[in-house]
Amino acid sequence: MNDRLRAWLPSLPLLQWARAYRRDTLLGDGVAALIVTVMLIPQSLAYAMLAGLPPEVGLYASVAPLLLYAVFGSSRVLAVGPVAVVSLMTAAAIGQHAVPGSDAYWAVAITLAFLSGALLLAMGLLRLGFLANFLSHPVISGFITASGLLIAASQLKPLLGVKAEGHNFVELGLSLLSQLGQVHALTALVGVATVVFLFWVRSGLKPLLVRAGLPARAADLIAKTGPIAAIAVTALLTWALQWQDQGVKIVGAVPQGLPPFTLPLWDLALWQSLLVPALLISVVGFVESVSVGQTLAARRRQRIDPDQELVALGASNLGAAFTGGFPVTGGFARSVVNFDAGAQTPAAGVFTAAGILLASLLLTPALFYLPQATLAATIVVAVLSLVDFSVFRKTWAYSKPDFIAVLATLLATLTVGVETGLVVGVGVSLALYLFRTSRPHIAEVGLVAGTEHFRNVQRHAVVVSPKLLSLRVDESLYFANSRALEDRVNDAVASHPGLEHVVLQCSAINDIDASALESLEAIDQRLREAGIRLHLSEVKGPVMDRLQHTHFLHGLSGQVFLSHYQAVHELAPDVAH
Repeated sequence: MNDRLRAWLPSLPLLQWARAYRRDTLLGDGVAALIVTVMLIPQSLAYAMLAGLPPEVGLYASVAPLLLYAVFGSSRVLAVGPVAVVSLMTAAAIGQHAVPGSDAYWAVAITLAFLSGALLLAMGLLRLGFLANFLSHPVISGFITASGLLIAASQLKPLLGVKAEGHNFVELGLSLLSQLGQVHALTALVGVATVVFLFWVRSGLKPLLVRAGLPARAADLIAKTGPIAAIAVTALLTWALQWQDQGVKIVGAVPQGLPPFTLPLWDLALWQSLLVPALLISVVGFVESVSVGQTLAARRRQRIDPDQELVALGASNLGAAFTGGFPVTGGFARSVVNFDAGAQTPAAGVFTAAGILLASLLLTPALFYLPQATLAATIVVAVLSLVDFSVFRKTWAYSKPDFIAVLATLLATLTVGVETGLVVGVGVSLALYLFRTSRPHIAEVGLVAGTEHFRNVQRHAVVVSPKLLSLRVDESLYFANSRALEDRVNDAVASHPGLEHVVLQCSAINDIDASALESLEAIDQRLREAGIRLHLSEVKGPVMDRLQHTHFLHGLSGQVFLSHYQAVHELAPDVAH
């Protein structure tokens, strides 16, 4: 056991970057941590409330995960903590088990984080990082866009001071429309003004500061403090003008202190009901985290290990579960800010965790008068940046199946729910893939005169022979498309009466399963009975290795040629010359 432990410990990313830690690295990490801390405090509060939890839980969920990711994570700049989409999925998963805001609800959220962490850790140890490949980029884009719209709609309630209800976008929209006459004017003024201010800070403050003579980097850093400024100003105004007495809902008392030690609920029935939501949250969080991590790592010619990321995110979620948090993952916005601010190592996350701890100890009393509309505005501005309708135009122009997958994901997420939307997106993508590959492109090819290249007879002027039929199969052969190959060969043979040889060009075939092997045997038998020989050319090494252990290759009526030109040169010399 000790030998295994010693063999595993050197692979910890912490030991790799800590050995080369320098003073200049410390400076970069420190500056980045300060900026990310300022950004993370309002986001953590807002995302906790989005998940239906007390605001301080967002701070709790931003400490231990950052520390554990610094030990296990392979990305140098990924910032782990609460994010909008995972917070929404958390609320959807546990809303049927307890009343939002209650102690029971918090306990279920802790249990969900524990299950998510356990699943991620198990997937990492089993090296299942490849599972993220089943979530295509169009499906993820549709899911995140729909989630952004759903989150923004859900935050219109505290933003406008109304009591709208609904479990999906349609219900929320109809409920909000019915409550327009009940909008609380002062709350709406605070919320809308904050939204306008935050959007202006994002796009207009930096150019203004640059024109005033500030360096671009300093102007950019100041612009990122917009949410903190909004929180400070609205809280001060509420305190000074006593807006809470006029109907503006405030955050109220936020417990002051360190994150508590907590345990998940040991309820097997609850675990069974939370297992699928925990798995979906884990996969979505992992995909988002890895996508961000890979993008930022590529800019510095670094790399991340998906399996190691599973372990790191698993440890982070387990840490959140034992310190009063809820499910977390790597956030896009804060990771980009961390990168742009000059973070060099995960030590920036350690310093950020220290900053969050100080905020939990010292700053929470200042949040008492913070309007809930301000936090809602912070969420709305953050999530609307996730909405990307251009994916519909791009996929419609390039790939209709991808467009269908994006549209199905968006509609299911908006009308049914986030978990169902994701499952529908993956299901539609896989169904469309099976449909497409069940109808493989099989081209009849001929020789381009004066060369050794073969091209589709319908696209190019090529040389062919009436006694030789060359078919290029542009897909791996498996149970769903093996019958299509049989039909294509039968149709081609029927339209070539003087045929003596059929050559399957296998350059695009990466795999042949058992069903496809039986189809090849059936094709060879039918051709043999018709006096025609079946040949193969350009069979890939791994495919050839498997075929050599079968009766098909030993009983093949024709030959296996290294190149297609060699096959044509031997079987139809008139074409080759």
